[in-house]
Amino acid sequence: MPAVSPKGWRNVDLKWVVIGVSVLVVAYLALMPLFFLLWQSFFTPRTATKAATFTFSNYTSAYTSVETLKLLFSSVTFASGTAIFAFLVGTVLAWMNERTNTPFKSLFFALSIIPLIIPGILFTVAWILLASPKIGILNLLLQSWFNTDYVFFNIYSMAGMIWVDGLHYSSMAFLVMSAAFRSMDPSLEESAMMSGASVPQIAWHITLKLTWPAIAATLLILFVRAIESFEVPALLGLPVGIQVFTSSIYQAIHAYPSKIGLASSYAVTLLLITAVGIYFQSKLSSQGSKYSTVTGKGFRPRAMDLGRWRYLTAAVFLLYFSFIVILPFLVLVWSSLQKFYSVPSMAAMQNLTFDAYRFIINYPTLINAVLNSLMLAVGCATVVMLLTSVICWIVVKTKIPGRHLLDSLASLPMVFPGLVLGLALMIFYLYFDIGVYGTMWIMFIAYVTRFMPYGLRYNTTSMLQIHKELEESAAMSGASWGTTFQRIVLPLLKPGLIAGWIYIVIVSIRELSTSILLYSPGTEVISVLIWELWENGQYVELSALGVMFIVALFMLVMLAQWVGRKFGVKET
Repeated sequence: MPAVSPKGWRNVDLKWVVIGVSVLVVAYLALMPLFFLLWQSFFTPRTATKAATFTFSNYTSAYTSVETLKLLFSSVTFASGTAIFAFLVGTVLAWMNERTNTPFKSLFFALSIIPLIIPGILFTVAWILLASPKIGILNLLLQSWFNTDYVFFNIYSMAGMIWVDGLHYSSMAFLVMSAAFRSMDPSLEESAMMSGASVPQIAWHITLKLTWPAIAATLLILFVRAIESFEVPALLGLPVGIQVFTSSIYQAIHAYPSKIGLASSYAVTLLLITAVGIYFQSKLSSQGSKYSTVTGKGFRPRAMDLGRWRYLTAAVFLLYFSFIVILPFLVLVWSSLQKFYSVPSMAAMQNLTFDAYRFIINYPTLINAVLNSLMLAVGCATVVMLLTSVICWIVVKTKIPGRHLLDSLASLPMVFPGLVLGLALMIFYLYFDIGVYGTMWIMFIAYVTRFMPYGLRYNTTSMLQIHKELEESAAMSGASWGTTFQRIVLPLLKPGLIAGWIYIVIVSIRELSTSILLYSPGTEVISVLIWELWENGQYVELSALGVMFIVALFMLVMLAQWVGRKFGVKET
């Protein structure tokens, strides 16, 4: 085969090279985990002496067992309960924030982002220290007040799991429903009130109907998030025998011998459930215009005067913020200052020490874990935003056949729960040993795959605002596609690129469910380090690391907001 001359390379159009590589990368990232997850669920594991063989035994053992029905029931119960509880709490708070004259509501809205910073594993550990039947501070305090041994809160129960996960996700429901209430014209409610309608009638016939797409979409998002949750079922459910799909997958993988085929069959079911939920959520989002109201520049939402009741709603805000931020953070701080964990008392006050912080600072793998987390987060965010900028350009700015299929392909990883994605990648790189398994590269591939749909969302919003005439003018002036994309498209995408980059960095640093199956000695990240400390029973050291981690994440968010204001980044 004759070599291509330098002149021949110059005739190659860079645009089609970049497009082709980007499409291949997206197809590889999106389809490879799905294919090998399905493949593994129909095969027995390969061993040193025996090849993998086709079988239905994985599905037979999974779905002819009464235990699987219990597993499905507990998974749906947990996810449904979490979604409903988080939605009710978030919606009530959103209504008070957007529709009433509650004091300090603007401050509360600004603080609502803080709960999203706290990683799920730290939030769960904090509530174990608060509501455990034996050592929970709230239980011991109430028992002391009422002079009884009655357990007021049992965090190790289905209700406890729903409470913790629902509280953690309620801030998400609050933000989504606040946006829905803010965009709805309140004059319709005011007109109904002037016509003599009662508050329940107004809420049922007007408010709920106008916000129905947001309500249904929020419930579906919360359901999907809950059913793929790993930290809460693992820490609160497994100790008392309450299993859901994620904890069962984790146990099947770590059984001896490992039951990867059974874990794959469970993962396929979990994947189908999340896919159905996301499908209906996207359908509702596309039909949202049917419920829209028309507002103009004179539109001003008028807050409902609650009179003296506004102090009660302010107290509700304060109580909620205490449950979701103040109490969890303070109990971690208290635990981190003890040599051995003990409940708050005057005697325990005499034993305050910074030994746990000194232990963590000198911990052998801490620096390595911090560097791994930062490298993965920064690298993942950079690759995701650049890759999805090309994909968005193809989808929005070209007429290439199949471009909408490419958009769906890039969004496909959204249906993968973190634990399922980790399992799929583990299976693939175990069978195809190309030097990736057991290294940072497998975690990097997992992070890029998992967060690719989020980069797509940010870039698509910004790409739609770029007029095609700018690119056409550059082309008429003789600029190549590469020059146009680098000097025109990317600078105009800057708000979406920066916002998406910051968001992906934050969620990557917190990621646990994918990392827990893919890490190996030397590739630990901070979230895995916290998990290992918990499994070792090093609760005060875990608390110290958790406090440092939350403070660092909070400072990162503050830095992100400063960067956003400096570069004019707007919410997408």
